[in-house]
Parts: sequence; C-alpha cells; structure tokens
Amino acid sequence: QVQLVESGGGLVQAGGSLRLSCAASGSIFRIYAMGWYRQAPGKQRDLVARIITGGSTDYADSVKGRFTISRDNANNTLYLQMATLKPEDTAVYYCNALGVTVSGGMRYPEVWGQGTLVTVSS
Repeated sequence: QVQLVESGGGLVQAGGSLRLSCAASGSIFRIYAMGWYRQAPGKQRDLVARIITGGSTDYADSVKGRFTISRDNANNTLYLQMATLKPEDTAVYYCNALGVTVSGGMRYPEVWGQGTLVTVSS
C-alpha cells in the first residue's frame, strides 16, 4: 500500500519561512508527478505546485517567486520551500502523487497524504 506522509507544518509569522516534506512509501518503483495542494477553511483544495518526472514544475500564481518545489527521486520525497509567507497562505497542505507504480506492477492513479497545517500569523 502506498502512503504519503507530510511533515514540517506549523505556526510562523508573516514574512517567515517553512519547509514541508512529503515521504512516499510502499515499494514504489515510479511516480509520474508529485504536487502540493492546500485547502483553507471553507474553501476548495487548490494546486500550489507540481513537479513532473523530468523536473518540469508548475506553480499557482499566488506563490510564484515565493515557493519552490523539489523532489528527491531516489528517496521518493517531495519538498516545498515556502518563503515570505503571508496570512493568506494559511491552510492545510496536502501532498499528492499521480501515476504511482509499485514493485510487482500494480499502479495507483492518485494518492493523497493526510495533510499538514500551516498557520501564518500577521
């Protein structure tokens, strides 16, 4: 069974930085794409950043220039370096994986983590 476990969330003052991590486990052979989504109270879950095998990245306009997504393919770990945080960045941040192939050939189209809360105080 494939699992994604996020860590690194917490409380930070506006202007500060945080680094989120997402560790994928479960005899993983390949992951096509990994990304971070966030959901603020009362709002829908939106894409923050995504990275595809090969290294191409995609960011929400609201975080461009402030957030950086990276991926350690050897260890199936995803990171999100967040800088110049704003109160509007407050949300639960979820890790997402698309196209996960495990040893033995089983494929999981999409996997979600349980989320980690980021709170930015003004």
